[in-house]
Amino acid sequence: MSETKSTVPFVASAVDPEVTAKPQRRIFTAADKKRILLETDQAVASGGGVSAILRREGVYSSTLHGWRKERDRAVSKAFSQNRGPQPNPLAGENEKLRLQNQRLQEELEKAHIIIEVQKKVAQLLGNPVPKPPNNEK
Repeated sequence: MSETKSTVPFVASAVDPEVTAKPQRRIFTAADKKRILLETDQAVASGGGVSAILRREGVYSSTLHGWRKERDRAVSKAFSQNRGPQPNPLAGENEKLRLQNQRLQEELEKAHIIIEVQKKVAQLLGNPVPKPPNNEK
């Protein structure tokens, strides 16, 4: 008897369309985080059941811990802010520029005095300085 084996060529199956190439990370909204934190805080107060909530929501305990730290930082920041007007961040630079302007004004005044004295000395020596035209000063 001769046995004939039928060979089926190996065909590489196409990529399964149901499987994504890169899994998409789940994103929780602020409302979701607040709700889950509230539920877990109530469960802790009543004596347990936190793990059931985490399994139902698909959240790891480390994620819950991170959310609690975020919440505590936000509350701490909100209560640590001082009331009233905030200091102007440009006040230091404004003061520096004001002092520089004042110094330059004083130097300009000194230069005008020196020029006036030089004119008077030149006039006393018989070498008068011509007056500038009206359009220049």
